[in-house]
Amino acid sequence: MRRNPGQLDLFGGSPPPATPAREGVAAAEPSAEVAAVAARLPARVRLGTSSWSFPGWAGIVYGRAESQGRLAREGLAAYARHPLLRTVGIDRTFYGPLEARELAAYAAAVPADFRFLVKAHELCTLARFPAHARYGAQRGQANALFLDPRHAEDAVVAPAVDGLGGKLGPIVFQFPPQDVAALGGADRFADKLHDFLRRLPRGPLYAVELRNAELLRPAYLEALAAEGACHCVNAHPSMPGVEAQARLALQGAPPALVVRWMLHRGFSYEGARDRYAPFDRLRDEDPQTREAIARACAGTSLPCFVVINNKAEGSAPLSALALAARLVELA
Repeated sequence: MRRNPGQLDLFGGSPPPATPAREGVAAAEPSAEVAAVAARLPARVRLGTSSWSFPGWAGIVYGRAESQGRLAREGLAAYARHPLLRTVGIDRTFYGPLEARELAAYAAAVPADFRFLVKAHELCTLARFPAHARYGAQRGQANALFLDPRHAEDAVVAPAVDGLGGKLGPIVFQFPPQDVAALGGADRFADKLHDFLRRLPRGPLYAVELRNAELLRPAYLEALAAEGACHCVNAHPSMPGVEAQARLALQGAPPALVVRWMLHRGFSYEGARDRYAPFDRLRDEDPQTREAIARACAGTSLPCFVVINNKAEGSAPLSALALAARLVELA
């Protein structure tokens, strides 16, 4: 007699065990310290990290160890349950645009009051392609899409607005270190940037991040102010300190304060990565930068977005906790 393998039979047999449903990525239970600091942090201040797919954050952000791939695909909802992490950077969009449907999947994973910082596609901000193997035959060539508002609208702004909707925070145009002469000189760059920003769709919050300190001059700041954009203060060895940048960024009436705490002074990205991995503790604390960011946020009534990289101190979520604790003291 043929038996249905999905049912018990008359002779005491049982069906083969069902494949257990895989549990979702678990969020870590917040400590009493984290919960207390989060409850007192001003709502206008959003802290977050530059990405979320780090297995070393088990016990800090995630409830248990997971692979990097699984965290990249499924970890965002657990990340967003951390009471201090109310924003996150989407760095992938710097290297290649994402479609609105992909961004919509991110938006669906987080609560209504969560916000994303989106990095614009690098073709918007490279005057020439770097001499790097990944650029192939374009290495060293002029980039025809540099500061092209149509490309920025099609590849960056429209997908971000359509996909993230009300959960869209700043769109950051990061200008990598490059030959200022290729930009047309500092003043000409400011003029081009002004025209570019003027022609972008109205509505989103636009921020500009520089990695050439010589571009941070009055004409640049005037271009931002004229179009309601803001300077993205960045803690990076190639730029002036956070205190000096924040002072300039807060002149006039900017729409927000946007900060990216990226890299500990004295390290390259590769050197910091090798020293700090798996990013599960603070290795080289930077109280000077932390204090400067805290005072900048505490000294304004503007919305503040602060995104932190693991390579700033060793573990971005733990840097966020230390920064939040200092902000609470200053409030």
